Amino acid sequence: MTGTAVERTGLDLLEAEAVHIFREAVGQCERPVLLFSGGKDSIVMLHLALRAFAPAPLPFGLLHVDTGHNFPEVLAHRDRVVEKHGIRLTVASVPEYLADGRLQERPDGSRNQVQTRPLLDAIAAGRYDAVFGGGRRDEEKARAKERVFSLRDAFGQWDPRRQRPELWALYNGRHRPGEHFRVFPLSNWTELDVWQYIGREGIELPELYYAHRRKVFRRDGMWLTPGDWGGPRAGEELTERTVRYRTVGDMSCTGAVESTARTVDEVIVEVAASELTERGATRADDRAGDAAMEDRKREGYF
Repeated sequence: MTGTAVERTGLDLLEAEAVHIFREAVGQCERPVLLFSGGKDSIVMLHLALRAFAPAPLPFGLLHVDTGHNFPEVLAHRDRVVEKHGIRLTVASVPEYLADGRLQERPDGSRNQVQTRPLLDAIAAGRYDAVFGGGRRDEEKARAKERVFSLRDAFGQWDPRRQRPELWALYNGRHRPGEHFRVFPLSNWTELDVWQYIGREGIELPELYYAHRRKVFRRDGMWLTPGDWGGPRAGEELTERTVRYRTVGDMSCTGAVESTARTVDEVIVEVAASELTERGATRADDRAGDAAMEDRKREGYF
């Protein structure tokens, strides 16, 4: 073993693996795209993609599914990143589907579970055959068993029984017309790895990832932010707390956690001591059932 190999850290190895996955997908597929929500995982993924192809420009654009209930801080960060790097951004709009009747609003106001159709339509319209996603295996058990190159059929659906072996980091990108792959460069990362990498690389995040004062209300054990999506209801008391977000998605189903962590180092200490993943702690959409995520992924969800 060489001296250089001995000096490599766990983050170095994860970074090298992610860079390899990006290059493999671009080498094997014709029309890649990167799903970019403006959350920490997609921001880290974009950082790695830029590194994988530097000094050349990024060989693919970004795709964002806008529910209309996104956090304003996240959308502002998304737009700054796109402008800074000169990257093409495609937005699939859930409100447009609701306005013309292609989708119906859910009674609970959440739009997280109605994102799948706009997502699949955008993939079909762009004829994308490799769609990079920020899912990690430590987040949730359906994601734990999904391959790095995850084949979706012509309807965008996932069948866990059709997964291909990925021995020795060999990825099989063969697919028929109309099929595509979801590709997960961060599969083997943990939430702690992501934060340590953010700290090491000095990656900028939306400010809501750090402790701040915010008006919230309590529902189903989570602190939710008020908004046009339907909260708070009668009897739900609005209060101001010092909170931060561990994950960001649709405001209707993404809870904040009480926290005093205002820096990356303080967040790392907090995450290291946590016994729940960020999705288990703060995502209402994953509490619908033990197989909630797998059911959505089978239909074509992220």
